[in-house]
Amino acid sequence: MPPHECVRASGGSPFEEGAVKGGVRTWLGALLGVSLLYALGTLFQVGEVSLTVWAGTWPTAAAAAGAAGSLLYAARSRDRGGGEEGGDGTDSAAALRLFGFAALAWCAGAITYGVTGLLNAGAFSLTFGDLFSLVALPLFTLGFIRFAPLPQRTRPLIRHLTDSYVCAAALFSVVWLLLFQPLYQDLGEGSGVMAFALVYPVADIAVLCLLAPLVLTSPHRTRRAVLLAAGTFIIICAADLIGAVSRLSGEPVAGGIEYPVRLLGFLTLGMIPWLTRENEGATPRRITGRGLYRIAPEIAAATTLTVAAMIMTVAGLRADGIAPVLPLTAGSAVLVLVVRMLGMLEESAVLSRMVHTRERHLHELAEHSGDIIVILEEDGRIFYMSPGAVEMFGYRDGDPLLADPVTSLVHPEDLPGVAAVVGGFKRGADSVRVRARVRAADGTWRHTLSTVSLYERPGEPNRFLLTTRDISAQVELQKQVDHLTFHDGVTGLPNRAYLEERVREVLGRRAETGGGQQYSETAVVFLDLDGFTAVNDSAGHAFGDYLLAQVGHRLRALLGAGDTLARWGSDEFVALVEERPRADGVVDLAERMVRVIEGEPFQVADRDVVVTASVGVAFADPGTDGAELLRNADMAMARAKGQGGGHVEVYAAHMHAQVVGRLELQTELRQALADRAFVLEYQPVVSLETSRVTAVEALVRWRREDGTLVPPEEFIGPAEESGLIVPLGEWILREACQKVAVWRATSGLDIGLSVNVSVKQVLSSGFVQSVEDVLAESGLGAEALTVEVDEEILLENPVVAVDRLTKLREMGVRLAIDDFGMGHASLSHLRRLRVDELKIDPSFVRDLDSDDTVTLLTRTIIRLGQDLGVQVVAEGIEQPWQLRRLREMGCAFGQGFLVGRPMAAEGVEALVGGETSATAL
Repeated sequence: MPPHECVRASGGSPFEEGAVKGGVRTWLGALLGVSLLYALGTLFQVGEVSLTVWAGTWPTAAAAAGAAGSLLYAARSRDRGGGEEGGDGTDSAAALRLFGFAALAWCAGAITYGVTGLLNAGAFSLTFGDLFSLVALPLFTLGFIRFAPLPQRTRPLIRHLTDSYVCAAALFSVVWLLLFQPLYQDLGEGSGVMAFALVYPVADIAVLCLLAPLVLTSPHRTRRAVLLAAGTFIIICAADLIGAVSRLSGEPVAGGIEYPVRLLGFLTLGMIPWLTRENEGATPRRITGRGLYRIAPEIAAATTLTVAAMIMTVAGLRADGIAPVLPLTAGSAVLVLVVRMLGMLEESAVLSRMVHTRERHLHELAEHSGDIIVILEEDGRIFYMSPGAVEMFGYRDGDPLLADPVTSLVHPEDLPGVAAVVGGFKRGADSVRVRARVRAADGTWRHTLSTVSLYERPGEPNRFLLTTRDISAQVELQKQVDHLTFHDGVTGLPNRAYLEERVREVLGRRAETGGGQQYSETAVVFLDLDGFTAVNDSAGHAFGDYLLAQVGHRLRALLGAGDTLARWGSDEFVALVEERPRADGVVDLAERMVRVIEGEPFQVADRDVVVTASVGVAFADPGTDGAELLRNADMAMARAKGQGGGHVEVYAAHMHAQVVGRLELQTELRQALADRAFVLEYQPVVSLETSRVTAVEALVRWRREDGTLVPPEEFIGPAEESGLIVPLGEWILREACQKVAVWRATSGLDIGLSVNVSVKQVLSSGFVQSVEDVLAESGLGAEALTVEVDEEILLENPVVAVDRLTKLREMGVRLAIDDFGMGHASLSHLRRLRVDELKIDPSFVRDLDSDDTVTLLTRTIIRLGQDLGVQVVAEGIEQPWQLRRLREMGCAFGQGFLVGRPMAAEGVEALVGGETSATAL
């Protein structure tokens, strides 16, 4: 690289570049001037020899000594300055030190020549001076390859040595033909000793051909020093060649021109460190447009072979006694070989360019890809690792963990799978995919997905290309998805899907083992919270969810480690109890689940909430599948809930028959509603003072196809469960309002109508509007309609129920609480909802006088109604003494078989305006 380009690359100004360039030229001019001055001595005679020959080797010895001192001093200075070792294998301080030792060897040889005077003796033998000079050649070679390293790998090194040999053989052939063959012929019989004189030329040519190609492949930072060293060696080789000719001829060539040439070589050698110290940091620059410097040995060998072929052919044609056809044939064959070599060189250049491009693309991809790219040796050690490994795994080059095979970073549980996959790859697969956990620098395990393929480079051993992607985030996301799929988000417990799969798995395992242990039991415990809807309505769904989480925590604490607790849905929980030794232990667990729910209030919305639970238990019999076992437990729970809540029920076979019968009944009800198979009966409400009918209560009956009537207690429950109670209730209300409106219009009496509505009917979205529409269609006044509701309606959804019943009251519709005294917290209901009528439950009337507590409660309810100004109606009057006691207590109204049985519309029409049989009592 020219000096001005080196300075510009390092950031110098144009003025500084010119100054440095001028200094280099000055030094080179001075060296050349000294050499020319010394060469003038060949023109002056001192006795029979020229002045240069007379001076002998002492000037060259002094120049070699000066060069040695200069080189060793420069090497020591660079060592003190921290050295200039490069990542490309160069070491300038070591190179200068070896050059200095070579200069010392040449100095020793020159001094030996000067002392012994054997140079001009004409003897064909090696002297001590020759030995010193020959020692200088390997020292110079070692120093040169510190500036321009040899190929590091085996195949490129062998190729370099063989090409150097071809180049040396061709060059020696040219030198032999042009210089030494005439001398060989002149020596005649003494030609056998010529080998001693050729030691220098042969050694110089071999070293020159070995080192010359390294000039083109040398690193850019040492390129200028390499060029000067190569030029210096060529000058010294020229001096050795002239000296060999002088030895063989017995007379100094051109008056001893060998000495000035050698002097110039030593002076140039000594100036290498001072002429190249400004070259550090030069910008890389390609020597040729197509990168042929990568195959410099082949270029040198081809060039030398071509020149040698031409010279040998011409010489052969001119030689006497040789037929022209032989040199022409040999020369043409060599030229064809050269052409073939050039073609191979071009192909090699193309392949090298392709490999270089692929390598560059690989590195660019490795640097910018989100994956990491690793190149592995055959033993699994890391040869190359992309920068992404720092960000992904935290590893850096030089990390001690990376010195071991990459399998040391793989999770032990994943090693068998990795070995199996890699084994398939070695059996001929193009590429394989490996999924494994890899240890990061911080000790954590990362889930990775890798693709392994063969990585080949010319002249290098086979390696493996590993492209790795960190999929830890995807694995964690999949775990979360799996957890959400099979777990409840409110309680954190397994959900219905998980429990169903678990029950199938447990029962399947029992079937395979023949039922498990002889005395073990597997059961399902189905738990449902009583009155949970009221918590949601009063406190909100967020607090309801909090309550469910507390319930789940309590239940989980009761179960064993091998049992499974899941949230089935809404306020239902299911426990799978596995391998309990006795059935009564499972029942005891179910009872403890009820007690742990009821035993301590739950903290919800800054207040204590007490809930109860209904529990059903079903045991796994031989042949029972998972769906059947869960269904049996659900049916047992429904039976326990039907008993009022807070109970435990164990499944029995008759429960299934009852459920099936109920489902069939629901189907018949749906068809009966479509066929209008329902009829209404009306039971009079009588004034106990006047015995006159003041109102009627509409009661629904179901007339089957055979004409039999089905009482309400047999089909109202199934209608509630199936949701048919809503359309059925609307039909009852519409039919009764139309009848009573007609009776009021025709009789002129102020007769009222009472209709009992269900919880689902009140909570349906169109309830208030449907009542308003019915009143408008029938023409019945709102004040004539009394809507009877059960006390339990305020426990199901009190907020919605109170709102809708209040709207009815605002319309003028009267409200009545049916079966008053039998529900929970009846007095609190009177405070929350203003009513017009209280209806005493028939059980109170039945136990009058036989139970003092019942009698006192009945009297209290009547007095309460009088104090609140609401109408009190006693239900279930069937005996005359009951009627007398109610009159004595001050009850104003009553209904029952004694005062009026339920009757069809025709019977009511005959009764309206008359008195009942109660007048006689």
